[in-house]
Amino acid sequence: MIEIQNLKKSFGDLQVLKGLNVTIPKGQATGIVGPNGAGKTTLIKTILGLVKPDSGILEVNGTRLNGDWLYRRDIGYMPQVARYPENMRVYELLNFIKGLRDQDAVYEHELIEQFNLQSELEKPLRTLSGGNRQKVGAILAMMFNPDILFFDEPTAGLDPRSSHKFKLRVKKEKEAGKTIFITSHIMSELEQLVDHVIFILDGNIRYYGSMSQLLELSQEERLEAAIARLMDEPIERTGSVSKQSEMKSTPITLEIA
Repeated sequence: MIEIQNLKKSFGDLQVLKGLNVTIPKGQATGIVGPNGAGKTTLIKTILGLVKPDSGILEVNGTRLNGDWLYRRDIGYMPQVARYPENMRVYELLNFIKGLRDQDAVYEHELIEQFNLQSELEKPLRTLSGGNRQKVGAILAMMFNPDILFFDEPTAGLDPRSSHKFKLRVKKEKEAGKTIFITSHIMSELEQLVDHVIFILDGNIRYYGSMSQLLELSQEERLEAAIARLMDEPIERTGSVSKQSEMKSTPITLEIA
């Protein structure tokens, strides 16, 4: 479980997170959506311990973040843009990360085969295509079999075949009861992979609930249209969304299981 209470973060005069409150139960697949600059990546990096919040409480599986890094052993992270030592070969990077984490890379060989990366293992990272660098990031995120997975724009640069394989793998992790977070601007991708949605706008959570509830309340059939409506409609408090066509002044409070 991930519990966030009144989480705030500013960079200089720019307030990026403005008092976020949300509880994510274990085993839930959640899409984090919002426009560029809304605070999505800052939220993820705060949970990962890569960004220190100004105030608020953040707990991961009962561990309150206060400088203790051991909770990260249960987390896998695939960033949108990964920076690797350019002269290091792929297999050297994998071995390096295994040495740092000192954990069994349970799915290393399975993932290498699944993403057809065998022929790339001897190549320096600087020579890899963008898609193959994404595959390396996916392998690093999942090969230690963590309980919590973060994927930030994971299919950017992947060809259709690789994107399909990635989605199949995420569905397998989801069926195994992993807690999964995905940020993506491709709404059809989230429709395939997640059950719940967090919509962030201007540093605030404007919606948190199931995708089916969001579609029902917005009277839309697709997530893209529902999110577009959220961006246009006034929302009075976290966990609420108003129907423009029927309930312009009466927000509907959603009960999150």
